[in-house]
Amino acid sequence: MNRIPQVYRRQSAGTFFSLFAAALLLGYAAPASAQVVTEAEQFSVTPEQQAVQQGLELEQARLWADAVRHYEDASKKHPGSKSLYQRLTIAKLHYDVNRRYQDTSYLQSVDRLSQEQALDLYAEILANLQTHYVEQIDWARVMLHGTAALEVALTEEKFVDRMLATADPVAVENFRQNVHHQLANRSTATRFDLRANVAFVASLAKSEIGLSPTATALEFMSGAVSTLDPYTRLLSGNQLDEMFSNIEGNFVGLGIELKAESNALHILSVIPGGPAEEAGLIGGDRIIRVEATETKTSDPGYAADLLRGPEKSYVSIGVLGADGNVRDLKVQRRRVEVPCVENVHIVDAANHVGYLRLTNFQKTTTRDIEQALWDLHRQGMKSLILDVRGNPGGLLSAAVEVADRFLGDGRIVTTRGRNARENYDYTAHRPNTWNIPLAVLIDRDSASASEIFAGAIADSGRGDVIGETSYGKGSVQGIFRMQSAKFGLCLTTAKFYSPSGRAISLNGVTPSVPVEPTYIAARPNSNGEMTTDREDAVLQRAISRLSDNNWISRRPQ
Repeated sequence: MNRIPQVYRRQSAGTFFSLFAAALLLGYAAPASAQVVTEAEQFSVTPEQQAVQQGLELEQARLWADAVRHYEDASKKHPGSKSLYQRLTIAKLHYDVNRRYQDTSYLQSVDRLSQEQALDLYAEILANLQTHYVEQIDWARVMLHGTAALEVALTEEKFVDRMLATADPVAVENFRQNVHHQLANRSTATRFDLRANVAFVASLAKSEIGLSPTATALEFMSGAVSTLDPYTRLLSGNQLDEMFSNIEGNFVGLGIELKAESNALHILSVIPGGPAEEAGLIGGDRIIRVEATETKTSDPGYAADLLRGPEKSYVSIGVLGADGNVRDLKVQRRRVEVPCVENVHIVDAANHVGYLRLTNFQKTTTRDIEQALWDLHRQGMKSLILDVRGNPGGLLSAAVEVADRFLGDGRIVTTRGRNARENYDYTAHRPNTWNIPLAVLIDRDSASASEIFAGAIADSGRGDVIGETSYGKGSVQGIFRMQSAKFGLCLTTAKFYSPSGRAISLNGVTPSVPVEPTYIAARPNSNGEMTTDREDAVLQRAISRLSDNNWISRRPQ
C-alpha cells in the first residue's frame, strides 16, 4: 500500500432519495421541492435560508456541479449549518454518480470485477477507514450513506441507462423506496457487518431488478467514502493515475491550466513548449466545445474530463478568443512537464524586488523554487514577493521544505490525527535559509499547502502576508493505493495547525495587510486580456511594502 501525505484542496458540483434516508442522514427530512419565495417573504428569511433556497433551485434544474459549488461557498459563510450540510451531501451524491458513470476506468471496473472482488474492495476501503481516518468511524452512518448513494444512483439517468436499461421502472422505484427497510434490522456494529449487509443488498438488487451486484457494491463503497468530509474521496484508476502524475509534476494532456466557468473552460495559462502552445492556444482563450460536447449545454467539468485521453491521441476543441472569434482546433495529447514556478522576474528594478508565483506544491517544487531564487539573486534581488494566490496546495513535505527556505528555526506546522503516527511537529532548520525581506500574496483560493507556508510566515513574523483571507482547508490527506482492484483512496488522516496552534480549517490564514483582490499579474482578466504588473493591486501593495526602508530592520538575524 502506498501512502503519500497530501494537502490539496479538492477542485471541482429532496425527493432525490427517500425522505427516510434523508432524515436519518442528517436528522430531519429534506424539502420535497424548491419553494417559491415572494419578494415580501424574502425580508423574513435569514441569509442561511436564502442560500438553501438558491441551492434548491439549482437542484431542481439538476445542475449538480453548480449546486455543490454553491453549497460549499454558502457553508463557509454559515459554518455549522445543518441545512446547508444536508443539501451539500445530497448534491454531492448526485454529482459523484454522474461523474463515475462518465469515467471509462470506473465503468471498466463495473464490467470486469466479480461480486466477490467488489466486496473485497469494499472491505479493504473500510479497513483503511478504521485504521487511518482522522475521526472515529460510525459504522451505522457509513452504512446509511452507502444506502443513500445507491438510492441516488437509481434516480440518475446515466446510471439507469447503463445498468438498468431493460428494467421495469416501477420495480426499480419500489426497490429504491424499500431498500432501507431491508437493512433496518441488520447489525452495523463492525465493518464486517457492513460487508455482509452489502452482499445481502447486492443479491436482493440482482433478483428484484436485475442490477449487477458489482455496481451495487461500488455504489455503497462510493457513498461511504464521499460523504465523510469534503476531501475524502474514492479514486478510479484514471483518477489515481492523474493524482500521481500531479504529484510527480508531469501528465498526459494539452499543457493548459483551466478554470471551469458556468458555460466554458477558461484557459488561465499555457505551458511553454506544450501541445496547446504549438496549436496556438493562449491564456484568456475559452474552450466552448470538446469533441461533440458543448460547454454551454453540459457540465464544464465533464468537458474537462473529455480533454484527457491516451498519449499521442488528438482531441477536437472549439475555442473562443478574447477577440470574439471562434476557431476549431485539433490538439495532440502528449506528456507534459508541469512547472510549479512561473513568472519569475524583477518586478521593481529600482528597489531590486524579485517576484515568483508558485502554482502548486509537487515533488519538483523545492528544486524549482531554489533555481528561481538563484536566478533572481543573479539579477540583483534584495527582497522577494512569493505569490501563492490560487494555489490549491499539494504535498505536505513540499510546503514544509519551501517554508524551511525562509525560516531559520521554529515550528512550521503541526499535524494531529486519531492515529498517533499522524502526530508530528515540523520545524525549520537554519542551513540554506534565504535571509531577505519577504512578502507572501494569498487569496481566497490559496489552500492547504499554501496555507501551511503562509501560516508559518505569518506566525513567525518573517514577512508580510498580503491579500485576502485564505481558503481554510486545514486537513491532510493520505493517498492509498488499493490491492483488491485498481482504485485509490484519498483519505483525511490528520488536521494541521499553524505555529501558533491556530486551526487553519474553516479559519484560513488572515493577511497582515488586507487588500481587496484584483486579477493576478500575467493571468487573464474576465475579458481574456493578460493582467499587467501595474494592474495587480495586491502585487503593487507588496512592492510598496518591500520598498519601505523599515523592512531592513525586519530581516531575520
